Amino acid sequence: MYPPKILILLFVLPLTFSSSRLAMSKSFALNVELGTIWRNNPSLLHNISPDDNFSMRIILPMDAFTTFISSSHDASIPSFACGFFCAGAVATCDDYIFSIFFVSVYSFKDVVYLHSPEVVWSANRDHPVKENASVQLTELGDLVLCDADGTLVWSTNTTEKSVAGMNLTSTGNLVLLNHANMELWRSFDHPTDTLVTGQVLQVGQKLMASTSMTNWASGKIYLTVLPDGMHAFAGTDTPLSYYRSPTGGTVMTNRSAYVALKNGSLEVFTSFRDTEAPDYQIKLPKDNYGLVFVRLEFDGHLRLYQMPNNSWLTSDLFDITDPCAYPLACGEYGICSNGQCSCPDAAIGQSGLFELIDPREPNRGCSPIDSVSCDSSQKPRLLSLPNINHFNGVYNWTTSEERCKLSCLNNCLCKASFFKHSDASTGYCFLASDIFSMISVKAGSYPSNFSSLAFVKVNRATRNFMLTQGKLAVVLAIGSSTFIAMVVVAVLVVLRRNMAEPLEDDDIIDQLPGLPARFSFMELKSATEDFSKVIGKGGSGSVFEGQICDKQVAVKRLDGINQGKREFLAEVQTIGSINHIYLVRLIGFCAEKSHRLLVYEYMPNGSLDRWIFQRHQEAPLDWKTRLRIITDVARGLAYLHSDCRETIVHLDIKPQNILLDEQFTAKVSDFGLAKLIDREQGSVMTRLRGTPGYLAPEWLTSVINEKVDVYSFGIVIMEIICGRSNLDYSQPEESRHLISMLQDKAKTDKLLDLINPRFTDMQCHLDEVSRMMNLAMWCLQVDSRRRPSMTEAVKFLDGAMDVETELDLDLVNLELMVANRAVRGNFAATLQIDSVLSGPR
Repeated sequence: MYPPKILILLFVLPLTFSSSRLAMSKSFALNVELGTIWRNNPSLLHNISPDDNFSMRIILPMDAFTTFISSSHDASIPSFACGFFCAGAVATCDDYIFSIFFVSVYSFKDVVYLHSPEVVWSANRDHPVKENASVQLTELGDLVLCDADGTLVWSTNTTEKSVAGMNLTSTGNLVLLNHANMELWRSFDHPTDTLVTGQVLQVGQKLMASTSMTNWASGKIYLTVLPDGMHAFAGTDTPLSYYRSPTGGTVMTNRSAYVALKNGSLEVFTSFRDTEAPDYQIKLPKDNYGLVFVRLEFDGHLRLYQMPNNSWLTSDLFDITDPCAYPLACGEYGICSNGQCSCPDAAIGQSGLFELIDPREPNRGCSPIDSVSCDSSQKPRLLSLPNINHFNGVYNWTTSEERCKLSCLNNCLCKASFFKHSDASTGYCFLASDIFSMISVKAGSYPSNFSSLAFVKVNRATRNFMLTQGKLAVVLAIGSSTFIAMVVVAVLVVLRRNMAEPLEDDDIIDQLPGLPARFSFMELKSATEDFSKVIGKGGSGSVFEGQICDKQVAVKRLDGINQGKREFLAEVQTIGSINHIYLVRLIGFCAEKSHRLLVYEYMPNGSLDRWIFQRHQEAPLDWKTRLRIITDVARGLAYLHSDCRETIVHLDIKPQNILLDEQFTAKVSDFGLAKLIDREQGSVMTRLRGTPGYLAPEWLTSVINEKVDVYSFGIVIMEIICGRSNLDYSQPEESRHLISMLQDKAKTDKLLDLINPRFTDMQCHLDEVSRMMNLAMWCLQVDSRRRPSMTEAVKFLDGAMDVETELDLDLVNLELMVANRAVRGNFAATLQIDSVLSGPR
């Protein structure tokens, strides 16, 4: 423990950098003990100069920092510190992040100054906390961050790891230690947007750039390590690569790649042995500036930060020569041409559709004057931009220009479509749900018969207000009488809508033939006894048992629906038209004002997970029943994929969404994430949705087809056979991932070791069990083209065909496992849901 030191400002120093005097009220322990708590208020060591453009409150200096504060010598030292850092307006800061920051400390005549701080790690940048928030190392060994109202914001989840204390290392690594000083948790293993010297970025880990220079939340640009090297991507729905290190290796040959920041270089390793020389090396400009770090900035640049003389020097590390090749070279919606930026409408000589975010800085991008949203009642239109490409230049499906445009218009998530073609009638299309900078295609970039077009979605209503000044003068000359008439008409329209809402509902429903039975809200409220008997809850609502006439039903009340009535009814029409013995039947619906309810057939034995996981294993299902359930699910999925007008991809196949009737007949339920795919299209771009543990590897590309259901079906087969979840974090680490165990046992020809010895009935059917495991491995092929269709799976189950003999036994996709863990571990992460229809759980 170091004694407190009184700091007195004796005179004003003529410093050339932003500086701050330190206020300190207590001494600090280097190794924090269990039960220690800090509150975010001025009682912490903090900077107090009114001239600062930053605000920090320090809870844990490293050894050298604490020694420096207790020293009486005039000196200057760079240091890491840990504490609360203002992520908002400094003058009236009410948004703080718990973070590690690099800061230079300057002492002169007993007055200590801070200057030039840079945050290198943060726990809660997506969820800032307020004044009087707290950080505590609990008695159970969990480091937790709570907001001022007591809400848990972040935690290390280390209550079961025998944590004894906490420290901040000289390299800026916040660590939790056991009694033997072994590290049990490290901030280095949870990077944000920065790598410091000595830190390693492993396969699957990410540096996620902030949203903007002033918004610290996670943005849409990230850098990651894949088995073949270091990659930078832009986009959350359909990530597009804009940089790749020139390294070798492939996804199937290497699992041990990493990137390390060392003194003098950023090194990329893709070989099997860590001791070998790096496969690629980015030499840093100088290596004698002590502590340095690299940060992935909001604009996509990877910048090196060095401090030689009390101020930061920065330099780019990516070898990208074209400034327009960065995803935000001209900001969102901006068009980059030879490093110059403009808005889409200005590029074609129009105005009134977009405006620069900051006219003084055109590279900050553009924003639509009248934004387009999925909730808008106005149907959007497309602004056609010739000779424009998106920054990545990759097109992911072949189609016609008209279909490329219509696909974007009919997908509310699509913000622009890009089409490249020759004189032929077909070309290459890309649908963009994330808008980045666009690039003006230079003459000669393509052969003479090629052209590149961009179609940017804008609000149709905007066109009505694009008046020239001459037209505006004419309008103003018409006089006040026209204005009054327009107001009267508008009022009458609003009154008519308010008075005739039931008629409008009827008009919508009349336009959608083939809908199932329609119920009023009061009918369903009565049928469920005022929604009193809850039988299940799902991500989109709650399920209630009910009685309609003499028929028992399950009524799902959808919560938090932002979907319009017409879109809801269109989905009801699609799902209601499906009638198959192995699909839960939609009996009816209610779409009345804000109420959205679905009425399903009642399934008395509930969901499959209740019968194959822990709860019912005292009396496990016999093998005959398990085999029949596998077959039922296969037949239901085959119908969705092959026998409907459009391919219906379920996207969330798991035991919780497989329901059992009184005879244990299995039926696929919960179409809340279902996606329709035109049979001519074959695949579709969509954002990540589904459940961690059941996601197919191709979700990493966001371009999927019905084979993602086949992969999930393979997972379910193994869960039915083994009686456990694919991802079971209650198991020892080596047994947590069922498919990893399947891979290992398959390679050593010990598949039957996976059978739970308590399932004695299976011992009499080992040949059939082995056959089902082979089907599961066929469905779990990493390459989706090698998986069977569900129709082929049904034929296999019927004995009409054999399983593929040349199976790839490398079933585990490491990047997907990391993504699964990230989704599970981040309590704030939510998988996006585009549809709301959902069966009873």
